Amino acid sequence: MTEIGLRKIDLDTPILWTDLDQLEQNIASMAQHCKEAGIHWRPHTKGIKTPAIVHKLLAAGALGITCAKLGEAEVMAAAGVTDILIANQVVGAQKITRLANLRRHADVKVAVDNADVVAAMGAAARAKGVELGVVVEVNTGMERAGVLPGAPTVALARLAHETPGVRLRGLMTWEGHTLASVDPDEKQRGIHKSIRMLLESVEACRRAGLPVEIVSCGGSGTYMITTTIPGITEIQAGGAIFGDMAYQAWGAPTTPALFVQSMVTSRPTPQRIIIDAGFKTLPRGFATPKPLGLAGVKSIAFSAEHGIITLEEQNDALKVGDRLDIIVGYSDATVCLHEQIYGIRRGCVETVWPVLARGKLQ
Repeated sequence: MTEIGLRKIDLDTPILWTDLDQLEQNIASMAQHCKEAGIHWRPHTKGIKTPAIVHKLLAAGALGITCAKLGEAEVMAAAGVTDILIANQVVGAQKITRLANLRRHADVKVAVDNADVVAAMGAAARAKGVELGVVVEVNTGMERAGVLPGAPTVALARLAHETPGVRLRGLMTWEGHTLASVDPDEKQRGIHKSIRMLLESVEACRRAGLPVEIVSCGGSGTYMITTTIPGITEIQAGGAIFGDMAYQAWGAPTTPALFVQSMVTSRPTPQRIIIDAGFKTLPRGFATPKPLGLAGVKSIAFSAEHGIITLEEQNDALKVGDRLDIIVGYSDATVCLHEQIYGIRRGCVETVWPVLARGKLQ
């Protein structure tokens, strides 16, 4: 008899797991889409946080990766990732010194939107004998970080270009505000308007004699449209590899690949199922997770250690001790809660990946 190894159903609960066949198909699909569009793929790993998965992205053709925090970038560089964009502001003497140190180990680039920070980065880089790459973040409607398009962008880009120790690499934006558009035509118009402001700023910088190598934008909820716009050099979409409920709602064409396996711990009534996955396992306040193979779900709610599934009609199909798999609601807020992801292929455990960048908030 052939040994089948450890099965998923034999694992204790709750656990976070990924269907390896589906994950690999999603990665291949996103990589192929970017290749056909003629655009580099620099997937954002803020919700992935797992170097083993990042290496799958790179093996599939990703140019490099995007991180949200310096601490995440340090973890990824330690795991052998050499091309990293930190698409966020790195501020303060401690972090800027760490950034300069990290530059010795990876081609790390960072978003900037402040002249004083550019000057501080230049001083730290010179002290360490390195050169820090920067991309100017442009606010094209997100109303979060970033300088205004046009002249303010050119001014900061010129300062970066002229600051010793700093190398201007390009411009970036995030058109994430368009995710709120329910109407597809409205969303498309919003994305095009946002990217047009970015590209007009790119052209203004180039007319001013400034080098713009990188034009970066596009997330998992927008990349299907953003990749059709000429002038973009790279897309940051990454989270869609998991195909969770949030990314499905935002139009990512990937299939669910990230799940929580839970156990039924109580059946107080025929219309209520209690599971051992609460909001410490599946966070609330985001897209609602979806139980697999369970018909007639009226609602699912979470307390700290309990999931409460209410059914539309009485159903005694699930018993106490039975397993229930749940599609993750929003992977960006879920992976960071777990110490490991189980890689499952056709019902058997193939690998267990440590989520090494969880908790890296600095």
